[in-house]
Amino acid sequence: MDPLVLGGLVAVATIVILFSGVSVAVGLLIVAAAFLLIFDGSRSLEMMPEIFFADLNSFTILSIPMFIIMGAAIASTRAGADLFEALERWLTRVPGGLVVSNLGACALFSAMSGSSPATCAAIGKMGIPEMQKRGYPDGVAAGAIAAGGTLGILIPPSVTMIVYGIATETSIGRLFLAGVMPGIMLMLLFMAWAIYATWRSGNIAVLSPRHYSLREKFEILPRIVPFLVVILGVLYVMYGGIATTSETAAVGAVLCLGMAIVIYKMWNPRAIWAVLRDSTRESVMILFIMAAAGVFAYMMSSLFITQTIAQWIAGLDVNRWVLMGIINLFLLVAGFFLPPVAVILMTAPILLPILDAAQFDPYWFAVILTINMEIGLITPPVGLNLFVINSIAPKISLKTILWGSAPFVGCMILAIVILCFVPEIATWLPDLVMGPS
Repeated sequence: MDPLVLGGLVAVATIVILFSGVSVAVGLLIVAAAFLLIFDGSRSLEMMPEIFFADLNSFTILSIPMFIIMGAAIASTRAGADLFEALERWLTRVPGGLVVSNLGACALFSAMSGSSPATCAAIGKMGIPEMQKRGYPDGVAAGAIAAGGTLGILIPPSVTMIVYGIATETSIGRLFLAGVMPGIMLMLLFMAWAIYATWRSGNIAVLSPRHYSLREKFEILPRIVPFLVVILGVLYVMYGGIATTSETAAVGAVLCLGMAIVIYKMWNPRAIWAVLRDSTRESVMILFIMAAAGVFAYMMSSLFITQTIAQWIAGLDVNRWVLMGIINLFLLVAGFFLPPVAVILMTAPILLPILDAAQFDPYWFAVILTINMEIGLITPPVGLNLFVINSIAPKISLKTILWGSAPFVGCMILAIVILCFVPEIATWLPDLVMGPS
């Protein structure tokens, strides 16, 4: 059978299986096993266990559970609430300062936790009621938190970037740096829209903003500065050549867990156990998807589907930016239905040869891909962040949250366009710190 036709059958079968309610990892294994059995014979199935475990046999993968523990330790404390309160006190005089504070808190908390749902929950629980109380529109309040939470997969440390680095065999340290400036740019775009939207509503602050003394502004800093110091320390150790990514992640996890115990008095063994339990559950889910995606990629390669699709796309007589537009559209649609980790692992083997042939920088593309995945987090039918916001603010309808998030999707698309015209936004910092790639 023609590999392109076979690729179409694989795509249809994968969609059907995943929409049946089966978990992503199990669905990928079912599709891979079925097509290998039918088109390559039963002997090819003997390779599946070896490939499944071989994809997890990497020292770098240890950084994933370590960074997850690091984020879970912070998410289990009042760090999010303290971060929000600190920014509110310092930005209270800024027009639309409360929504700006929430977006800033989302960006900083994302940098500490690396988790979009955790960021939405931690900042939204306190930020959304406060914005509603001050008269901010429900759509702006909910949309700002939902969009701000997506920064967790772009601003380092990012599990998504680690997975991309492993799948494409690129430097994780350089990937982290590539996400910094685009993450800041995206945060500023979010803030600009949020301020405009609240100004347009004519209801920036029904209640007069509270004025904080200098003493009140400084007294909360000791509760959040240590966590920010840990983040800066982790980045320094990583880029200073002191430790590998995995070793740095392990030290960061221990420090964050220790600081959660010391600063937030998390002495209860049950609370510590909950952090480790939840981290293990999320880590196993990600690693299971990674291993299953490895088997899926092996099936695609064995049946010459990957190579044929790559050759077909590379052979299209189109401008390379038209090609990038097609790739972006594909990633956008995939992100609507699948989690970022699954999309990266399933598409990387196909897209990387195409990117190389079209002379696109893989680190720049990692940022483009991640922003596409961010869009998927606040758009239906999956839209994980939308449902997180709906669960912590049930009085705001899902429709209102969705419409409130829509302009932030526009900000993300604008960010992709800007990065296409000015790729140095993503590549400048990695080149400065680590030299040209």
